[in-house]
Amino acid sequence: MTASLSIVKTLTVIFYNLLATSTIRTSPQSVSLKLSSLLWFKSSAKINSDTGKGFKKAMPLDTIVVKGAREHNLKNIDVVIPRDKLVVITGVSGSGKSSLAFDTVYAEGQRRYVESLSAYARQFLGRIEKPEVDYIEGLSPAISIDQKGPSKNPRSTVGTVTETYDYLRLLFARVGHPHCPKCGREITAQTVQQIVDAIQALPERSRIMILAPLIRDRKGEYQVVFEDLTKAGYTRVRVDEAIHDLSEEIQLDKNKKHFIEAVVDRLVIGQSSQSRIADSVETALKLGAGVVLVSIVDGEELLFSEHFACVHCGISLGEIAPRTFSFNSPHGACPACTGLGVMLEIDPELVIRNKELSIVQGAIHPGWWLSWHMDELEMLGQRFGFSTHIPVKNLSERHLELVLYGEDGELVRHRNRYGRVREYFTGYEGVIPYLERLAHDTQSERTRAEIERYMMSSPCPVCQGKRLKPESLAVTIDDSNIIEVSSMSVTQALYWVTDISDSNKAILSEREQIIAHQIFKEIQARLGFLQNVGLDYLTLDRPSATLSGGEAQRIRLATQIGSGLMGVLYICDEPTVGLHSADDFRLIQTLKRLRDLGNTILVVEHDEAMIRAADHIIDMGPGAGEHGGWIVITGTLSDIMNCSESITGQYLSGVKQIPSPQKRRLGSGEEMVIKGARQNNLKNINVSIPLSKFVCITGVSGSGKSTLIDEIMYKKLAQIFYRSRDRAGDCDSIIGVEHIDKVVNIDQSPIGRTPRSNPATYTGSFTPIRELFATVPEARMRGYAPGRFSFNVKGGRCEACRGDGFIHIEMQFLPDVTVSCEVCKGKRYNREALEIKFKDKNIAEVLDMTVEQALSFFEHFPKIKNKLETLRDVGLGYIRLGQPAPTLSGGEAQRVKLSTELSRRATGRTLYILDEPTTGLSFEDVAALLRVLQRLVDAGNTVVVIEHHLDVIKNADYIIDLGPGAGDRGGYIVATGTPERIAQEKSSATGQYLAKVLHKDREYALTS
Repeated sequence: MTASLSIVKTLTVIFYNLLATSTIRTSPQSVSLKLSSLLWFKSSAKINSDTGKGFKKAMPLDTIVVKGAREHNLKNIDVVIPRDKLVVITGVSGSGKSSLAFDTVYAEGQRRYVESLSAYARQFLGRIEKPEVDYIEGLSPAISIDQKGPSKNPRSTVGTVTETYDYLRLLFARVGHPHCPKCGREITAQTVQQIVDAIQALPERSRIMILAPLIRDRKGEYQVVFEDLTKAGYTRVRVDEAIHDLSEEIQLDKNKKHFIEAVVDRLVIGQSSQSRIADSVETALKLGAGVVLVSIVDGEELLFSEHFACVHCGISLGEIAPRTFSFNSPHGACPACTGLGVMLEIDPELVIRNKELSIVQGAIHPGWWLSWHMDELEMLGQRFGFSTHIPVKNLSERHLELVLYGEDGELVRHRNRYGRVREYFTGYEGVIPYLERLAHDTQSERTRAEIERYMMSSPCPVCQGKRLKPESLAVTIDDSNIIEVSSMSVTQALYWVTDISDSNKAILSEREQIIAHQIFKEIQARLGFLQNVGLDYLTLDRPSATLSGGEAQRIRLATQIGSGLMGVLYICDEPTVGLHSADDFRLIQTLKRLRDLGNTILVVEHDEAMIRAADHIIDMGPGAGEHGGWIVITGTLSDIMNCSESITGQYLSGVKQIPSPQKRRLGSGEEMVIKGARQNNLKNINVSIPLSKFVCITGVSGSGKSTLIDEIMYKKLAQIFYRSRDRAGDCDSIIGVEHIDKVVNIDQSPIGRTPRSNPATYTGSFTPIRELFATVPEARMRGYAPGRFSFNVKGGRCEACRGDGFIHIEMQFLPDVTVSCEVCKGKRYNREALEIKFKDKNIAEVLDMTVEQALSFFEHFPKIKNKLETLRDVGLGYIRLGQPAPTLSGGEAQRVKLSTELSRRATGRTLYILDEPTTGLSFEDVAALLRVLQRLVDAGNTVVVIEHHLDVIKNADYIIDLGPGAGDRGGYIVATGTPERIAQEKSSATGQYLAKVLHKDREYALTS
């Protein structure tokens, strides 16, 4: 504190001195301003000369103090967050973790930053509301690294998001070796001096001719060329490798291709002066349009160019710049697909979906096309000898090709008297050419949308999916072009960069090493960060849209590490999502490295390894929703474990535990087999999935789990059961589909994208609730139907806000403002609808109930009660019936979908697919989820879960473990069987961690 006091005194003296020295040149107003600033400085410091306590209170340096946080369900709490530490906020789902971290601390940090900007700048940043909190002290600039979905832009890739591709473009532009895209020869632009030096380096006494190429491989007689050369003073010419004197008559066959070069000079190396060689080369370059040919008598020929062009093919590359390698720029993008790498094409499988039907029965889609062209098809069948009345599967390959692609003919265009261009095909055009032409020419968006239903994305036929022009792809470093480097995984790309940057291997010249030195550092740093956060299996050209939320978050985390900032508050939302236990260590080390730079890391997390690694833990609860919003305990790991009120602490200490099942199910004995799975990194594997069991797909991140289940199995089954248009991943076949009657994929996509969608509408419970209100005597007297109680249609909704509950007001140069509707006060309904009450509650008050409150309210109405019970069973008793869908997390949305499926009548032959359902779930919530999933399997259904959570894995009846590594090192089946069988497999990373969990279970069982 003495040091702090001395600093303040020093600053005061400096301020006085500055004031004294500057008063001569300043106005009285500025003097008074400086004096007032000094008074403010002294008063705000509030220094106590004895203890200095006032200074510490005014400027907290080691903590972030939050006072009176009331956002969402937070109960006016106070919390102290230590600075420069790894702090984990944990607790049951819905306890208020995100409300504290993101909606309070981060939102206030962002608001203060935005308010420091000018009014003009603020209009571009949107409106940021002040969170419900009294005040926050010691707040640093805050950066949020949450699980918002990755970019859906098809042009966005891992390389572009991390800026690695930008540095690769710079690298190839500066040290890349251009080649001719046609013949593959390396292209170099040479000056006259370099060409002369190359000629003088030829063996002594070599007899050479310096030639100027004029005609290369073209037909004609070219008498004018010979005449022009004679007038210019030239005496000799070489025609088709034979020397002729221009004084003689030269006759050429005009139907044959010829090579003509003017003989500029004949020299002997060592006897001709350098100036003569230089003059001859300059003359030849001028005559030959930048190209000179040096012919060694009885030897080889050397071709030189002063332009960046292939002298053999005449292809010019132009300037090579970073934009040459950008697929987002017309300078580098493939002109056919504009850099997307894919094109929409009519898919024959979508045009003829059911080959069991005949053409007459409607095998060809779309139906309107068939009705217009049925007569043409009948005549085509008569001409080529096939019938339109037999199943399509019985048509020969030649006949089916005729139906789809048509016969040889000509497209005729003519203009009618109204000025419209009409066109017709002389002969049968074919289904696919007709639809492609109509999609290109039609002015109707509806028609184009209809045709796009029969299109699929396929690699661009021009660039083969490589996105760039041939000229860009012809530039290489170490025989690899930029797209080949981008197709490498992070680990492979790191090896490649390290290899070419090694000066001992002489891949690049000394000059190129100097140029690329800084570029190598930037690329290696970014690839190293990706490797450190467990994303070494990703390829740089992988589209961002295919990344999971956890992968996208870790990419942003890697980017932030590269920024090298200090004194920043980083707030992360479950960064371990999608991460195998074997990869947790690297992520934790990365976060600690970020902390050691001088940053504060605030992590909302449920992962046990992350909680145990934290410097400080904030446990929230004790329950969810209305029962949460309190601070249960804060402190170190031992403090949490010793707290009997903390549910998290009980699980960490082993007092509570998710038990393993007493026995594993035997299943129905039937199975579904995926044959020859080879999409992405899968190595042509055969996978058997036993039915009527709880099946868990495990493996390290990037081992091929999602590819196998989501890309291959689900999309293939969706095509079979629901006629889906999504192209399935590559595999030979799926056997045993007849043993199931439907497939349900319960993913983490939102249940709705507008505030009008909510859990009540999604689960279908809102309809019986509205019907119930319509049966109230008062409603029947007024003639109100169920539609009167909908906020989406006219009648019962508030027309002032159209059922939104709020009004959006544009403020021109100020941020837009959202205010509660002054007519309905945010209730969304008009006065007449709100006058109808059921059990003393109107419809708006019912929508404001939590699931638990609504469950007791509708206890005697089974139609509503059953749907609400399933919501409670999946751990969502805390959410409100009318809670807007966009405010639900991915895990909550997934559980809403799961509850909806549970509320439907089970067939006992359904296949349920879930991808990491434990996202956002605490230990207690995982236990509740497992009870629900086990209930589904007990009914005879099959549940397939992609999961890393060990408590879920140990409860499975059957495990399929993929690996052993990620990316190219994965894609194999490491082990299959019960958890006990996997735990014995030494080569399985999952098995090693599972063995510890099962051993702990046995110890727990013995002690209890």
